Amino acid sequence: MDLLADIAYQGLRALLQLLMHPFYYVGILFIVLQYRRQIQLERKLFHTKLHSLVSETWRTMLWGWIGGLAASVLMAVVGATIQPEAVVLLWILSLLLILFRVRFLCWAYAVGVIGFVQVLISSIDALANAMPAWLLNPILSLNLPALLALVAVLHLVEALLVRMQGARTATPMFYESKRGKIVGGYHMQGFWPVTLFLLVPLQGGNVNPLPWTPLLGGDLWSGGWTIVGFPVMIGFAELTMSRLPQQKARMSARLLAIYACVVLLFAIAAHQWPAMTLVASILCIALHEALLFYSRWDEARRSPIFVHDHRGLKVLAVLPGSAAAELDIVPGEIIHKVNGVAIRTKSELHQAMQMNSAFCKLEVLNLAGESKFLKRAMFSGEHHQLGILLAPDQDAMYYATEKHTHIFAYMRKKLVGLLSKPSGTKPM
Repeated sequence: MDLLADIAYQGLRALLQLLMHPFYYVGILFIVLQYRRQIQLERKLFHTKLHSLVSETWRTMLWGWIGGLAASVLMAVVGATIQPEAVVLLWILSLLLILFRVRFLCWAYAVGVIGFVQVLISSIDALANAMPAWLLNPILSLNLPALLALVAVLHLVEALLVRMQGARTATPMFYESKRGKIVGGYHMQGFWPVTLFLLVPLQGGNVNPLPWTPLLGGDLWSGGWTIVGFPVMIGFAELTMSRLPQQKARMSARLLAIYACVVLLFAIAAHQWPAMTLVASILCIALHEALLFYSRWDEARRSPIFVHDHRGLKVLAVLPGSAAAELDIVPGEIIHKVNGVAIRTKSELHQAMQMNSAFCKLEVLNLAGESKFLKRAMFSGEHHQLGILLAPDQDAMYYATEKHTHIFAYMRKKLVGLLSKPSGTKPM
């Protein structure tokens, strides 16, 4: 009971510490801006929104707490010697890095850079002498194996969040394929403000000893411990034209889990053999970049799936709460017939639906290519296509271009997203 009371007391202090941390609210602001951007893109392309700013923000914050508690439990087993100064330094470095690329907000890059700089300072005396003490001492005092372990645990949590929530972050988009045609696809981007509560060894403490020995630095815990609360941003960004969002999320989650396990092994190696710190720091960044390279390579070698063919019109997305959602029509399926008429173009779809303004019968080819027959009454005020968003044809007014954005490009425009007009189209 005394141990539980100590955990409750220290946990309450850590919670207050977290809620007073300014970077937690910076993370929430970033989430709001990201979903605002996403909704603006949806309105631009489809004249409607598929996500709600308020509900998505609250859902993201909730999963950030769930993921943070899970990461905190894992780190209690692994062990951590992370000082509050290290958290501030990591946040500052991450905010500097996103001036170059938004995806550099991930702490894998900040920890990798700090590890590389720490090794350089330890190896080159002239560099150490040239740096001011207020910057030199915090860098040298950081425990890199613990930080690498934190990166590994955070990516394990990220893998779980991507697996469970990644498909929900997907926004249907129009892209230009490698053959110059306009095709459908999905931009998947999610960020979560993770709330961490880490056990930290405290010399001279008067709390009860831990009933277990952490994996890293077990000899540091005999003097006592405390709990430190602070926020961390984790997130992912993917583009897919060749897979369904659920399939892409599963693949990304699997790769993130493998990355996390490899980084954790190198964190343990760096703890046992400090000479491995440089290798672990470089791999922390290089392997993260390799995940992005592999995703692009996988997309390049596969054919787009959100394109129309001789069987009918391909469904790109379905509006939440629409008639199509009630009929269980899902992205990737093909609208083959409407009211008994085979359709190949959007104009044929509209003509077939006007044959009976009060009732609609559909023949849809599911993801396995098998026919399913659906029918539903039509009501006034409903979406003119039952809430079905179709893959683009070559008359599409806009398509998105994949570009690496820095934070200023991310926030500069009212419509924060780089949209281009296909040649020969008229402005909307």
